[in-house]
Amino acid sequence: MVDAGLKLAMLALLAGLGAATGASAAPPETPATQAPKPAPAFVPANFKVPTLVETLKFKLVPLGPDLAKVDFDAYMSSIEHLQKTFTRSTNWPHKDITAADATKDMETEQGRFRRRASFAYAVLTPDGRRERGCVYVSPSAIAGYDATVTLWVTKAEHDAGFDAELYEWVANWVRKEWPFAKVAYPGRAIDWGSWDAAMAASKAK
Repeated sequence: MVDAGLKLAMLALLAGLGAATGASAAPPETPATQAPKPAPAFVPANFKVPTLVETLKFKLVPLGPDLAKVDFDAYMSSIEHLQKTFTRSTNWPHKDITAADATKDMETEQGRFRRRASFAYAVLTPDGRRERGCVYVSPSAIAGYDATVTLWVTKAEHDAGFDAELYEWVANWVRKEWPFAKVAYPGRAIDWGSWDAAMAASKAK
């Protein structure tokens, strides 16, 4: 009983000291109760994302609803070609895509661009009347890369040699104008087999 009385007295004394000093009785916040840290931004806040890049042979502009038709016409002209070389899937593009689907896709890309989550560009002829292909700058799902860049051109442009020309130009543009130290180019600098294996390993973690 004496020990119990001493313990009560000590607890009372400590409580009094806490009140006198303004100390909080609440336990310190533990890591488990702290708010999670926000994910790092894809590009720095002060980075000015390109919205128009012009060359003698083509220009890049952000994808959006105003380009839905020209984009639709481009990829629908090359369904089989893109399924084998770009997506390696029958999910996109396919013959049943509608104009409404195309517009919704453009709205999604425009929203991601405005949020600076990823950046999709149409590669247009200098007069803007025809789309030759697209370029996508996105966060990388594979550790060790700051970004993933993919691109495609229509079958007609590919057969004319524009695919290699555009890839060389894009790699140089990203190296000089974008704030990335290491960029992945799936299906190009990295073969699809190696990239798919790295993706599978990343998802398994």
